[in-house]
Amino acid sequence: MTPENLKFIRKKLNLTQKQISEIVEVSDKTWQQWETGKSPMHIAFFNLLKDRVKDRIDLNILIDQKPTQKTHKIYNDYNQNQITKNAEHLAEITHSEEQKYAHLGDFKFIDLFAGVGGIRQSFENNGGKCVFSSEIDAFAKFTYYTNFGTVPFGDITKISADSIPQHDILCAGFPCQPFSHIGKREGFEHPTQGTMFHEIIRIIETRKTPVLFLENVPGLINHDDGNTLQVIIETLQDMGYKVQHTVLDASHFGIPQKRKRFYLVAFLDHNIQFEFPKPPMLFKDIGEVLETNITGYSISEHLQKSYLFKKDDGKPAIVDKNSKGAIKTLVSTYHKIQRLTGTFVKDGETGIRLLTTNECKAIMGFPEHFSIPVSRTQMYRQMGNSVVVPVVTKISEQISISLKNSKKIVKNENLEFELT
Repeated sequence: MTPENLKFIRKKLNLTQKQISEIVEVSDKTWQQWETGKSPMHIAFFNLLKDRVKDRIDLNILIDQKPTQKTHKIYNDYNQNQITKNAEHLAEITHSEEQKYAHLGDFKFIDLFAGVGGIRQSFENNGGKCVFSSEIDAFAKFTYYTNFGTVPFGDITKISADSIPQHDILCAGFPCQPFSHIGKREGFEHPTQGTMFHEIIRIIETRKTPVLFLENVPGLINHDDGNTLQVIIETLQDMGYKVQHTVLDASHFGIPQKRKRFYLVAFLDHNIQFEFPKPPMLFKDIGEVLETNITGYSISEHLQKSYLFKKDDGKPAIVDKNSKGAIKTLVSTYHKIQRLTGTFVKDGETGIRLLTTNECKAIMGFPEHFSIPVSRTQMYRQMGNSVVVPVVTKISEQISISLKNSKKIVKNENLEFELT
């Protein structure tokens, strides 16, 4: 029995390691060793577990139905040029294939303004299956396809809400720029991106989506003296949603980057109990994720002398393997070498370099195997615009638990009704 299967079984049973270890009469430490692969589980214990949960689930059937982790495969059937030229056709083909396996998930979700798939990665980590995705940027589409095997559909404003499959959760990291301190603070008055929230409303009006997950920059809270957020909340409440929101900092979740983001979760069913995850206050030093003896990312000596260190209005942040704490927020314009907002590494041919692809993935919480098959400039844009995966994974875990608990309550109420 593989560690992955043991974890899959426990998650499907909705049990903690302590709870499932009590079923097979071992310590929770022993179960932890089995689940992490530090020691093998004897077949006798698996047979005991199978016998004791047989009234709840058939473990043999469950293992056969376990969905494979797509993120471990790199998809390369289509290249960047093919996806750019035939995006909508390839989106139809790949979505059709993807929807064949939607029934294997614990819940179905759609991924709007999908970027490279950070939100998708997070919700799939908790048993969700994506049934629709949309992203307008051709380079982001290519990265998304390379990792998930699905080409996102394009401009959401041109997609009929009726054509979007039924789903349990709508996920949307709607465009950051209108509400960011870094970009123009234009909000709903922005001629293009400002209307994207209204596209979300258009879809949930048609599909009566049970749960919403929205992500944005924290500047959304104070934009237009708070009127923008008020419009969002009141609009959702008028549609029957119970709305909760918070701001979480990635540096409190074991990520060596100070990155605060606004998160909103809304339920149509007001009886569902949900709480945002409490920050575990896990801290990692940036030095732990830095690579050494890197070539190809260096900042020229001329640029260092003429720009990076010349002015006296402040010094850029320079880190190395011994550096402690978290770095500043990674922005999508990092490649432009902004001297006071960027963080640079003491390494490379000229002594100072930019963050590498692997380092950017690490400070955004993406797994090592996540592939970014685009230029370095596009890589910085994609990582700077993404969500931090571990933070969203924790939120999606709480959403999943809330949905499972609500189903248990319904089952118990139905049973009580039948008995009476």
